[in-house]
Amino acid sequence: MSVRQIGAYRVGFTAAVAAFPFFNLGDFDIVGLLIRVFVMCLSLSLHECAHSWMALRLGDDTSALMGRLSLNPARHLDPMGALTFVLVGVGWAKPVPVNPARMTKAKSMKYGMMLTSLAGPVSNLILAVISWIIFCVIWTILSAVNVVSALALTLSRLFLTLYSANVLLAIFNLLPVPPLDGSRVFGFLLPDRYLDLVMRYERYVGMAFLFMVFMFRGAFMTLLGWILVPFNYVIQYPITLLFRAIQSALGFTPMPFFM
Repeated sequence: MSVRQIGAYRVGFTAAVAAFPFFNLGDFDIVGLLIRVFVMCLSLSLHECAHSWMALRLGDDTSALMGRLSLNPARHLDPMGALTFVLVGVGWAKPVPVNPARMTKAKSMKYGMMLTSLAGPVSNLILAVISWIIFCVIWTILSAVNVVSALALTLSRLFLTLYSANVLLAIFNLLPVPPLDGSRVFGFLLPDRYLDLVMRYERYVGMAFLFMVFMFRGAFMTLLGWILVPFNYVIQYPITLLFRAIQSALGFTPMPFFM
C-alpha cells in the first residue's frame, strides 16, 4: 500500500465517523429530524473541509483539486453513511484524499499527517464554542423580552444540538483507535516501525471498531458522556460565567450552568 493510499483512506474514514444519540423511532419529531440533518451536514462538512484546508496549507492540494475544500455537504456526505447517521447515530462521509509526500511545508510526513488529522476535531470544537456563545446570547435576549416563541425555542434547540454534537464528534475522532484521527495524532509519537504496523492493519481495526460502536452504541455513548464532562467545564463554564455576570448586571435571572 502506498503512502498516498494510506493517507487517503485514513483521513476520509476517520474524519467522518460520529456517534450521536439522535434518532428515536418511537418518538418522531419533524423539527428534531430537520435539526439533526442540518447538524450532520454542517458538522461533518466542516470536519472534512478542515482536513482539506490543513493539507493545502502544508502543500498538498490533492483534496482541494477534487473540490473537497468546501462546506457543500454534497461534496462530503456518503449516502449510506448519512442514512445510518440519522437513524442510529453512527455515520461517515466520503474519504478526503491526501498525499503526505506532497506536504512540503511540514517538518515531516508524520507531522503533516498529525496536523491534518488534528484539524478536523479542532474545527468541531471551534464550532461548539461558537454554538454555545450564540445559545447564551439567545438566552439573554429571551430574558430581556420575557417572551418565549416557537422560533426561539427551535433556535435554542439547534445551537444546543450543534454544541453537543460537535464536542462529541471531536472527542470521538480523538480516540487513539485506528483509523480515527486520534490514532494519527498520537501515532506521531510512535517510532516509524510501530506506526507502519498500525497503518498496515488499520482498515480492519477500523471496521471492527465501527461494528463494535454500532452493536454497543448505548454503552459507548455513556462512555462519551463521561468524557464530555471535562469538555463542558472547559468550554461551557467560562462562557456561561461571563453571560451570567452580564445577565445579573442587566437585572435578568442568570442562566443555569451546563444545560
